[in-house]
Amino acid sequence: MRTKVLGLMANQHGLISRAQALAADMTTEEIVRLVRSGRWCVVRRGVYADAELVSSTTTLAGRQRLVDRAACLRITVPFVRSHETAALELGLGLLLPPRRMTHVTRPNVGTHNRHGIKHHLAPYRKGDVVEANGFRVLDPARTAIDIAREHGSPYGEVAIDRVRWQGTTVLELENILDTMLHWPDHRRAVICLAQSSGGSESVPETLMRLLLEESGIGPVHTQFGMRDERREAWADARAGRHLFEFDGRQKYQRPDTSRRLLTPEDALFEEKNREDWFRGYRLGMSRFIWTDVWGPGRGAAKLRARRAYDATTAMWGTDISDLAPYVIVERRRAA
Repeated sequence: MRTKVLGLMANQHGLISRAQALAADMTTEEIVRLVRSGRWCVVRRGVYADAELVSSTTTLAGRQRLVDRAACLRITVPFVRSHETAALELGLGLLLPPRRMTHVTRPNVGTHNRHGIKHHLAPYRKGDVVEANGFRVLDPARTAIDIAREHGSPYGEVAIDRVRWQGTTVLELENILDTMLHWPDHRRAVICLAQSSGGSESVPETLMRLLLEESGIGPVHTQFGMRDERREAWADARAGRHLFEFDGRQKYQRPDTSRRLLTPEDALFEEKNREDWFRGYRLGMSRFIWTDVWGPGRGAAKLRARRAYDATTAMWGTDISDLAPYVIVERRRAA
């Protein structure tokens, strides 16, 4: 393959458009041959990627980012990436909507959908634009508010929680909303901000917190930490004397203090000891997995959470003043 083509693909995250390939002296027959041989994959009409890149992109977010990059490669007018498209480049954890599109913002064109790309008519300030992975994108605060306006709950709470966890303040988000008073779906974003939290570390933690609040459990405190002479530990959420934990694969694939990867057996044993330590302080605990916090299993998870919370409250009440010597008052920060 021509070095010019390889150089273009290297500078464009493994992608190349048909027009670019032809301009680099490739022929139509060569492009067809690469696709038929399986060396190139068609990401979208007129945009190709190396097959190894496509096969190595296994996550939903990664695949959507690849599609977004291919779509943006075909746009020939000035634009900035926005909404989910910007969030994926910024590395924000997201709950992607069922109907996924590439989102760009252009201040001088009417909002419209075309070929899987939504072009948003919306002004933005120079300071709202940052660079991510070599692309011009709207910054995290503006991106989170745009997602909340576009999709409402729970997508908006998830996006806002992510940027708040990373350090964006409520005031910064409110200032953005103040510039959008008469914009479409402004009220959606106001509600999502009011229902957001700065202490939800991940997408499923946000969904779990919302599930608890919808069950009438609360107030819900995120990132509840305790320490004594034996250990320090954090729970994802607390209401009264009941703790709530989300269990994902990463929790059981984490390194230990010697920087080696714990075996599944070691990780499970350590997690059981941590839970027993919490329970030793007369605290109840419930655990959730992804199918509890998102999807058809959510209704049953709400009922289970309520039963467990009520049982703990019946035994030990909701007051935790006796735990004051052990509670960590400083906020747990993003890594």
